[in-house]
Amino acid sequence: MRKVISVFGSSRPREGEPEYLEAREVGKALALEGFVVCNGGYGGIMEASARGAKEAGGETIGVTVDTFTRTANRWIDREIRKATLPERIAVLVDSADGYVILKGGTGTLLELAYVWEFINKKFVEEKPIVIVGDFWTRVVETLKDELLWEGLGDCTRFVQRVATPEECAALLKRRLLKSRD
Repeated sequence: MRKVISVFGSSRPREGEPEYLEAREVGKALALEGFVVCNGGYGGIMEASARGAKEAGGETIGVTVDTFTRTANRWIDREIRKATLPERIAVLVDSADGYVILKGGTGTLLELAYVWEFINKKFVEEKPIVIVGDFWTRVVETLKDELLWEGLGDCTRFVQRVATPEECAALLKRRLLKSRD
């Protein structure tokens, strides 16, 4: 059974922009390591990561929501449609074996916080959360200091930062595909 990685990020980047290119490379790198790429199914980073996965011969899943009238992007193999945004996020979190967080706004922050908190509180089993690049680094560092102060320990250990899409895929491979070798 192939492992699923949910990719979170902004819907804003367009083809040719740096964030789109990075997400496309993330999708490609994940697919080349044998992962199924799952995301929100629409544009921007979602489209780019699915496109990169498909171009590398991979499989994609898009979790869309009835609230938005749009259809899934053309790079999605299988669409899972949910009625509400909270249901959509729950599927993206529950169906994944690991998570990749790319540049984004408050929606991406919500997704990062949701998966991080659910792992921290042991509502879901511990799974790797990988941030690519520096965009979320200050958020994680700020929370580390605050959570230590609150006596919650260093739950930032659940979030790992890498610099490149290739490092992201390699880290997830080491963490999730050990039993294949």
